[in-house]
Amino acid sequence: MVHRESPGDSPPLSDIRSVEVRLPHSSYRVLIGSGALRRAPELVAGVEGREIAVVVTHDCLRAQAEPLLESLGGLGLKVEVLTVEPGEGSKSPAKAGELYSLLARLPLHRADLLVAFGGGVVGDLTGFVAATYLRGVDFLQAPTTLLAMTDAAVGGKTGVNLPEGKNLVGAFHQPVGVLADLDTLESLPRGEFVSGLAEVAKHGFIRDGRILDLLAAGGGRADPAAALRGCMGELIERSVAVKARIVEADEREAGVRMLLNYGHTLAHALERMSGFRDLRHGEAVSLGMVFAARLSEELGLARPGLCERHKQVLEALGLPTGGLRLDADAVLAAWQVDKKYRAGVRLVLLEDVGSPVVCLVEDGPTVRAALAALAE
Repeated sequence: MVHRESPGDSPPLSDIRSVEVRLPHSSYRVLIGSGALRRAPELVAGVEGREIAVVVTHDCLRAQAEPLLESLGGLGLKVEVLTVEPGEGSKSPAKAGELYSLLARLPLHRADLLVAFGGGVVGDLTGFVAATYLRGVDFLQAPTTLLAMTDAAVGGKTGVNLPEGKNLVGAFHQPVGVLADLDTLESLPRGEFVSGLAEVAKHGFIRDGRILDLLAAGGGRADPAAALRGCMGELIERSVAVKARIVEADEREAGVRMLLNYGHTLAHALERMSGFRDLRHGEAVSLGMVFAARLSEELGLARPGLCERHKQVLEALGLPTGGLRLDADAVLAAWQVDKKYRAGVRLVLLEDVGSPVVCLVEDGPTVRAALAALAE
């Protein structure tokens, strides 16, 4: 269910949008809008015995976190801040171990709260620690990037990386709520903002074509963030709603939730092959979607033109769609550790915009040709 909320007696806020994620044992709300960080009490108040809130963030985000820290402190909680370094290197078992030790020294108890304030790295790491410390404590997601707001912060996937692959160690652990404050996007570097648009576009390609129409407002502009500012709340709301409905149908990725991995099988392989350094996640997803669209055409699932539609949308947003020469053998080897591997590699492909399917794909000339086409 999607509905608008009136701020009531809260501090002056722009229109706050709310998307509800309804699950059997852990329903929660995603609040979207300027000033959303001050709405933390609505999502975390009323837990008996809660004394401490530990906020995990990057040192460079401390100033932006102040509204969140104040709203948590207003609940009478003792607020502690722990920082981790930016980058995928922090999504590691070793970093999780460091956080366990710090929480034990506080000490953090089961009724207390962990808070992730940052992008996908902070959210995934904090969520994994929350899922496993004391066999599970509550955590609140406060994403600061477009990528995290529209994907990583919603749905309860948590995890850390291994050298062998991304997110290979993890757990499903739903947050108690998500605060997507549009104000945090104002200082986001252009490259990071554009990277996040790949996940927004993904939701458009697999489920909600209206998203692609809205993205057209920013297409081809020198500053996509400025061009899309007027519809950013709706874009995030629609993206979150797509993910929420799919997660509600399949919380633990036994079936339909695999559709959210459109473009991600190749993307994760590219990230692993680059050592998680050369490509932003959204850039890798963009390339993965172009590959999937081309393969969908070559296999006869989709009519000609689907790949070109992808390229038009993604290139206009400043995302990569080619220029990448790949070692097909290396890609196919990386796929073997994909989380969707079940007696073979399963890719999410499209019959058309809004009509995704999961297909078992075997090594062969068609797959290799679609990979080779990314060099164009």
